[in-house]
Parts: sequence; structure tokens; C-alpha cells
Amino acid sequence: MLDFFYSLAMIPFSVVLLLLCATLLPTPSVALPFEQKGFLDFGKSIDVKGLMMMMNDEEEGSAVEEYYKPEYYKPEQPTCPFGCQCNQKVVQCSDLGLHYVPYDVPPETRLLDLQSNQITEIREDDFKGLSNLYALVLVNNKISRVHPRAFMPLRRMQKLYFSHNQLTAVPKNLPSSLVELRIHDNHIKKVAAGDFSGLGSMNCIEMGRNPIQNSGLEPGAFDGLKLTFLRISEAKLTGIPKDLPEGLHELHLDQNQIQAIELEDLRQYEGLHRLGLGYNHIRHIEHGSLHYLQNLRELHLENNWISNVPGGLAGMKYLQVVYLHSNNISQVDMNDFCPEGFGVKKTYYNGISLFDNPINYWEVEPATFRCVSNRMAVQFGNHKK
Repeated sequence: MLDFFYSLAMIPFSVVLLLLCATLLPTPSVALPFEQKGFLDFGKSIDVKGLMMMMNDEEEGSAVEEYYKPEYYKPEQPTCPFGCQCNQKVVQCSDLGLHYVPYDVPPETRLLDLQSNQITEIREDDFKGLSNLYALVLVNNKISRVHPRAFMPLRRMQKLYFSHNQLTAVPKNLPSSLVELRIHDNHIKKVAAGDFSGLGSMNCIEMGRNPIQNSGLEPGAFDGLKLTFLRISEAKLTGIPKDLPEGLHELHLDQNQIQAIELEDLRQYEGLHRLGLGYNHIRHIEHGSLHYLQNLRELHLENNWISNVPGGLAGMKYLQVVYLHSNNISQVDMNDFCPEGFGVKKTYYNGISLFDNPINYWEVEPATFRCVSNRMAVQFGNHKK
């Protein structure tokens, strides 16, 4: 068994890292971890082709009535805003230096791309007549004002991408049909009760890189939402927020200022499949606080100040990936990751990341990783003294 750890130490860092970077965690005997279908990258631009494919996938199979058209019928030539490209109900007006939403967008438009312009405000009638719109892309503008009635005509819109702007509040009166909202990288400090009222179809909110503190999340701010995905990373949170939607499958709170995980912090999030708490200031994880997360598949606690492997990991029968690198862990006990005894059901780990911790790997008992899929799934070494 000593050869096992010698071989482990000789594995190149890049090879092991690649093995640990898988985002899907397939398990044939249990439900798959939550996967946000078509969830796009959070960069400063949106892949419109990918969004078109997503739109077409969701429309595929829908019944569309074909009306009889006589031979002499000649459809009107659709208009297209100056400088934009219009094709198959997609209007692309990105990178044109626009200061306002064009007034002559065709009414049949399903996807309107206005990213990377100079738009500073959304006016009341900017989307008048666009009742068929499915997705609106406003990423990377300078928008700070949104008229409270601007989105009223968009009765069928499902996706709103508002990242990288200058919003100071969540836009009012969002369409009740909305499924995905991205307001990443704005100036929002407060999420008030009622900001998301009436949005019973919403399942995904990305609102990272906003200066939100715990006090800025008012009680009832997320009432009525059935979210499965929520990201509030790169904010100013000092603790795990209370009163978030209970049905979450993914909660990402990375790159905040969270200092501890208390016993009751995670009680209501029993359905979580992925929890992101990396790059915080966590020193203490109260014993039993992870007990509620019995459906967890992936746990991120990297780049914190943790001195011990968190208790309770061995009892999580679906847990497959644990990120604990870049902490202050100096000891790994034999039952930290795997349950004791024979016949106890536990999904095999695909990855345990422990590099950049002051651990003497040769002192770790070989049986410590008896429930790991293969030796390359565990990573030690590279500790900076």
C-alpha cells in the first residue's frame, strides 16, 4: 500500500487537476446532479448561436398552425433596424455604439441581441409590440435606469441577460414568464421584498459581483420563487444567507467574506446537489452543520482557512467531489471521507482535492481513501510553506 501513495505523489499536477475539473458527476444508481440546461458562460459577451440553439431546442415539437395562403399572397418584407442583422426571428444589434434600443425591431422577433453598446437607459416603449420575444440580451452596456413599465409587453420572455451594467436595483415588473435572470456585475446593494414577486416560473438567478451584504437581502426577498440555481458570488456576504429558496439544487457563494458555517445555516437546503463556498474566510465549520445535505454531490471549500476535514462527509452517500485545497489542514483521519464498517452504501468519489495543505501524505493511512474510484482521484502536495 505504500506504493499507492508513492505513485500518487508522482502524478503530474496538471494530469490530476484535469481529472478533478469535471463538472458532470454521472452515477448510474442515483439521480444525476443538477445541470442547468444551456446555462451560458458569465463573460462579457453572450454566445448568440448557443442561445439560438437553446431557443430552438425548447420550441422543437411545439404545434404551430399553418394558415392557408392563396397563390397571390405575398408576405411583406420584414424591417430590420439600421446596422443590425436579422435572420430567422433573431435580431443582432451588438457592438454598434447604440445609445437606445432601436424603435423598428420586427414584432415577430424571438431573440434580440443588444450587447456591447452604449445604452444608458431602458425606456417605457422600447419593447412595445415585441410580445413574442423569448430572450433579451443587454449585457455590457451602461444601463442605470429601467422604466418600471418597460417589460410589460414581454409576456412570453423567458431569458433576460442584464450582466455588466450599472443597475442599482433589480428591475421592476419583470415578466411572469421569466425562467432565467442574469444581473451579474452591477451595482445592486439591496434585494427588497417583492423584487421577484409573481415570478413563479423562475428557476435560475445569477447575481454575483454585486456589492450585496447580508443585510441587503431583505426578509421575503425570494418568497414565491422555486429556484434550482442561485449564484451570489463575489459579493460582500459575511455569512450564509437565511431565507433563500428551499428547493435549490445549486448554491454558489464563492469569493465572499463568509467566516463560519453554523449549525442551522444549511438546514433548509436539504436538496442541494452542489454547494460553492470556495475563496471565503471560513475558519470554523460547526460539527453537524453539513448533516442536512444528504443529497450533496459536489462541495467547494477551497481557499479558506479550515484546519480540519469537515465532519460529516463520510455520511454523505452521494458525495463524489470535494474541493479542500489551499487550506490549513494538517491531518487526515481514516474515517474522514469513507463510512465505517462493511455494507454501508456510499457512492465512490471521483475527486478529493487536498493539495496546498500542510499534510504529510506518507502519514495518511491507506484505508482513508477506500471509497475513492481510483488513486488518481486524490490530490496531495504543492504546499507552500
